[in-house]
Amino acid sequence: MSLQTRLMSAVIGFVSLILVIVAVITSAILGRTLEDQLDQKLFTTASEVVGRIDQLPGSFATTEQALSGMPVENGSLFAVSSQAGTGGIVLSSQNNELTGGARSLTKAQLVQINDALNGGRTATVTIESLGSYRVVVATSPVSHSIVVAGLPRTGIQNQMATLFTVIVLATLGGLILLALTTAITIRLSLRPLRAMAATATRVANQPLDRGEVDITERIPASEADPRTETGLVGASLNKLLDHVNTSLAARQKNEERMRRFVADASHELRTPLASIRGYSELSLRALGQQEGPAVIESTTTSLERIQAQSLRMTRLVEDLLLLARLDEGRELVYGTVDLTQLGLEGVSDARPTAPDHRWNIEVPDEPVVIVGDAGRMHQVVTNLLANARTHTPAGTEITLSVSREGEEAVLRVHDDGPGIDPAVREELFARFARGDSSRARQTGGTGLGLAIVKAIVEGHHGHITVESVPGSTTFSVRLPIEPVVGA
Repeated sequence: MSLQTRLMSAVIGFVSLILVIVAVITSAILGRTLEDQLDQKLFTTASEVVGRIDQLPGSFATTEQALSGMPVENGSLFAVSSQAGTGGIVLSSQNNELTGGARSLTKAQLVQINDALNGGRTATVTIESLGSYRVVVATSPVSHSIVVAGLPRTGIQNQMATLFTVIVLATLGGLILLALTTAITIRLSLRPLRAMAATATRVANQPLDRGEVDITERIPASEADPRTETGLVGASLNKLLDHVNTSLAARQKNEERMRRFVADASHELRTPLASIRGYSELSLRALGQQEGPAVIESTTTSLERIQAQSLRMTRLVEDLLLLARLDEGRELVYGTVDLTQLGLEGVSDARPTAPDHRWNIEVPDEPVVIVGDAGRMHQVVTNLLANARTHTPAGTEITLSVSREGEEAVLRVHDDGPGIDPAVREELFARFARGDSSRARQTGGTGLGLAIVKAIVEGHHGHITVESVPGSTTFSVRLPIEPVVGA
């Protein structure tokens, strides 16, 4: 059963129940009111008949004498018990002489009336051959006569039948109108849900598991009004689709980075492996062809090259392993780290490697101490200085500074070199990122240095930024002085 059908059934059923209850209550109140009015009328008539009987001599106090000359309604019933006896009549026509329009009540009919009253003042009785009557009884305190007056309930029954007919017709018409109105209202209200279902179906039919995916399907703005309940669902679905689209774009970007990472790692490993293979084959060939000092010298040179390439490959694998461990939150051993001392040692170590650069250091009088891994922080300083040395020409001034700013320790490496190409600045901290698209050894190492720096800094709950324009490049590392609670 659809939601629209369930809503219509619930609304129409609930309204129908209310209308039935209202009809029953209205009919009961109206029937009671009509009977009260009829009782009042009968009491008035009965009292008048009692007054007439009291004015008649005892032997003449019959029903016919009491009603003589008295206007009465068609179908009225009267029964009198007095000194003249007990009897009753039913009037089938309205006249003052009671000629030809009165019919006497039988004893059985009188017994039915008496049983219905049963000592009460009012009663509803179904009289044989006459139908349903409303009867009241009045007693004379003077002559002690008893008068029963009654009128047929045909008028009340006709009014109630008319009322029921009107109620039924009005209820049916109202329910039909309610059904149409409810169907239109629900259909219009559920239109956003149908739009959402159609949009979700179109999105579900898209291949989202591979390749570049762009989800352009959205709920129309007219169906995504957050001021309504269904519109709020539509707006939320649009927000979800935006998030999914962003996540898929990030997934695709990560896949591309992973493919590029695998390609770069394969290239970096292929070069030393090719060198090792070549030099080993050369050594074996030389040993197999001749002997002597020349062979020993050639073999020694080959082994030295093999060793150098092995060390290069070992450094690459170690760097990759370090990044993997840092990604898993491992490898850091916390202790007290003096950044001032690390800066001094880093600059001292870097000077001999690039004597054609100008090296400066700016540190405060008081040491800047943090809680971290001293070995890894030394690697951060070394990699930043090596990056500045490698990518700047001779004569460049490189300055390392350490300071404390609030609850953070700040380490900066600044150079006045040519700056960083804006095209590669966004990918600067990516693995195997290079300022030079070529892979010449003289332009740098494996391209993992800044990626390792970023991983170590983030492992210490800090962050690294870079600002670069021609003539000024600054790498800034910010680290918390105190360890992060719960990290």
